[in-house]
Amino acid sequence: MASGIFNSTYYGKDYRAGAALLRARRPYLFKNALTGFGLFAFSIAVYTYTIRAVGQEEFSDVKVPDAPAQKLPAQK
Repeated sequence: MASGIFNSTYYGKDYRAGAALLRARRPYLFKNALTGFGLFAFSIAVYTYTIRAVGQEEFSDVKVPDAPAQKLPAQK
């Protein structure tokens, strides 16, 4: 008894998409590609905005000591 992918008429014995699967996916190809491009563009926009926002930080409000602190001599 065959089970799994071989019961489907959408895939051949070599696990490649058959003609029926390609026909079934055809109406959604453009919408899926457009959605994928939109998600990709949104993620690049968020990444670019984040890099620019962080890159503008000057850290001028952080106090940096002039010289390192001196160690106190050990008390005996």
